[in-house]
Amino acid sequence: MGRLVVVGPDVAAYRVSSRSFPNREIRDREGTLTVGPTPDAPPTDNPYVEYNCLRTTPAEDAAVLGNGSHVDPIVEKLGLGYPARDALAEALLALDFEKDDYDTPRIAGVLDDGGAHVGIVRRDGLVVEAVDEPTLVATYEHDDPTSFEFPVTDAASAATTAYDLEFDHPVCAAGVARATDGFEIAVENGD
Repeated sequence: MGRLVVVGPDVAAYRVSSRSFPNREIRDREGTLTVGPTPDAPPTDNPYVEYNCLRTTPAEDAAVLGNGSHVDPIVEKLGLGYPARDALAEALLALDFEKDDYDTPRIAGVLDDGGAHVGIVRRDGLVVEAVDEPTLVATYEHDDPTSFEFPVTDAASAATTAYDLEFDHPVCAAGVARATDGFEIAVENGD
């Protein structure tokens, strides 16, 4: 399955699933959630192991989650006033799929004032969609946005539910939900 995002109108989640690099966790760095190696992880020079997986815009009017370095430019574009669809498309297209042994797709989701969007760039194309119900996209197997049952309403439940999904090799998960003033975020490291 690899990494996955579930994006719904008011809540979203990101999950790392991995056989190759299971010794990772999500750390909260003052509101930016970062995937990185655990203290006991073996050293690696793989550039795709550590990245920001969830950030909000400076004005806290949008939240972005995804499986790599494209999260940061999406946040920057949104902060400049780009619509979510354009921010997703431009960043995903510019950074393209990961140039690893598996041509791993890049996936991302956005919650903002305009609703919710999900995107993926694969070797064979780019898909960006507005969504009005929970929608799943993953790096492998489910690499086309698909309606998905995700009955949660808060960030903690989103992170825990994503972590507990019946897909193989869960490592860690993050959740985000709309709040009265901005967004609430949560982490599930399976401790």
